[in-house]
Amino acid sequence: TPASVDSIVSSNGQEDHVSMGANAAVQALDVLNNLERILAIELFNASQAMHFREPLKSSEFIESLLSAYREVVPFVSNDRILHNDIEASVDFIRSLNIEMDLLIN
Repeated sequence: TPASVDSIVSSNGQEDHVSMGANAAVQALDVLNNLERILAIELFNASQAMHFREPLKSSEFIESLLSAYREVVPFVSNDRILHNDIEASVDFIRSLNIEMDLLIN
């Protein structure tokens, strides 16, 4: 449901303002957590796809990102439950500092 930091109408406008700021903040946090998981799954899929394109290479930045990622999440060569890989991908994204870890090197 939509939420805002302002107020909702209650008792036909005769009551005090009811702030929905806390609800909006919780919903925003849920959206960010979902986005984090989506990005982790996309990174997982992209890294798998890049493996199938070998020996072709991507940019130096992408190759360094994939190298760091593969230290945490190995290539999936056989069918298995991917929950642990997705969780490791989320942890990788949370810990990643692109400027310090990848761009400076």
